[in-house]
Amino acid sequence: MASQSDDYESVVKARREESVAEFRDDHKSFVKQLQHALHVTPSLVPLIVLLISIAVFGALLGSKFFSASSLTLVLQQVQLVGIVAAAQSLVIMTAGIDLSVGAIMVMSSVIMGQFTFRYGIPAEISILCGLVIGTALGACNGWLVAKMKLPPFIVTLGTWQIILAANFLYSANETIRSQEIRTEAPILQFFGTTFKIGADEAGQGGATFTVGVIFMLLLVAILAYVLRQTLIAVYALAGLICAFAGWALIGRIGSVSPTSGQEANIQSITAVVIGGISLFGGRGSIMGALFGALIVGVFTLGLRLAGADAQWTYLFIGALIIVAVAVDQWIRKVSA
Repeated sequence: MASQSDDYESVVKARREESVAEFRDDHKSFVKQLQHALHVTPSLVPLIVLLISIAVFGALLGSKFFSASSLTLVLQQVQLVGIVAAAQSLVIMTAGIDLSVGAIMVMSSVIMGQFTFRYGIPAEISILCGLVIGTALGACNGWLVAKMKLPPFIVTLGTWQIILAANFLYSANETIRSQEIRTEAPILQFFGTTFKIGADEAGQGGATFTVGVIFMLLLVAILAYVLRQTLIAVYALAGLICAFAGWALIGRIGSVSPTSGQEANIQSITAVVIGGISLFGGRGSIMGALFGALIVGVFTLGLRLAGADAQWTYLFIGALIIVAVAVDQWIRKVSA
């Protein structure tokens, strides 16, 4: 009897240990599944952060933040960063980086303005010239990286300085004023054209959109599809997108200035990193870059409406960058 009792107790003990082991495996499996889900859908994390940010600022500020005008203002503020971040995403997802995107954007806008007002070239042709030059500058980056086998960081760091210097030398640091553009070449400000949705008969209220915002959203949608196909000449395409950003820059600020958009390089990388696109390449999505840009916009507007010092924005964005990189490293373990 004693022997049978010992056998029974040993069997029960073994089953308990198996149950505990099964529970631990299930828990580990859930973490693995979460990692896998985030790995497969990299834009999921920034989307969650964006929704939480909107909910928090909405709860703190109420209708002051949760209004059509405030939320569409975020889109207007991030349109340039969103467009440039789309270009940056193309490059980073090929394990590269482009530090010259902001300089290409500004140079393209300066070409459009100077060709029109210095040489008297029709604005439509000047815009086309700006787009071609932006594409050519991007293609030059791509040639140095792909054909000369030079590191993307070093190449674009160098071309950033070259393009920036050429920009100031060519423009003679001259700003073409908004009034001149509005009178003589309004098409240069096309991306700044505004229209309202949901306004009353007096034109009050409702959501205000710009052509630049619509272009940003369409661009993201198109690139989200294109990236599923074979992508050739990434840097050239990035240059073209930056040239469009240069056109949008004129619409956003109204004038043509060689000193505008100086922070676009860092802002685009910030949007890309917060958007869950891995700096190691191979993982990410254009939608993530858009969400990253919107997160920065929501924090900037929310903190400003709350009356917080502007430095708090930099503090929170800096923290988000570090957290985003940490999450990326954790997610990458699923493919290790």
